[in-house]
Amino acid sequence: MAEARWLDEREERAWRGLMALQDGMTEFVDRQLRTGFGISHADYQVLAHLSEAPEGRLRPFALGRLLRWEKSRLSQHLGRMERRGLVTREPCPTDQRGAVVGITPHGRTLIEAAAPRHVDDVRDLLVDHLTPAELDTLSAISETVRARLATLGARPSDDARSEPEH
Repeated sequence: MAEARWLDEREERAWRGLMALQDGMTEFVDRQLRTGFGISHADYQVLAHLSEAPEGRLRPFALGRLLRWEKSRLSQHLGRMERRGLVTREPCPTDQRGAVVGITPHGRTLIEAAAPRHVDDVRDLLVDHLTPAELDTLSAISETVRARLATLGARPSDDARSEPEH
């Protein structure tokens, strides 16, 4: 096994800063949505995707791909949302084995009320405090890391960090 390549001071500061940023932003957004509208950030993400979908409906595999969630997490979360009257799960009319997830009128009312406040919070937390150049840099960094994550996710899980053999 190769010796670890420890992070230098600059790399560690960047990594720890990113982790603190991610945790802090996630906690803030979740708290705002819970106290303002009684929904979690995860609920908001599901409702946002459904509200943007044709007829407010998506197949679970498509919703899971948009959210980047595993099938079991999605199924459990949709069950909780269904019990709260935010979404429905119905048989798919074109695939007897499949299902369709739909946003309910109550779910649509919640997302329509929460979205303007959520955007205000995102602006107040991040967007309005960065220059256009900083936003471009943040977007570029995000795209680079997401592409790397996609590459790592495509590798066999038993040794995701080693390079593929040629």
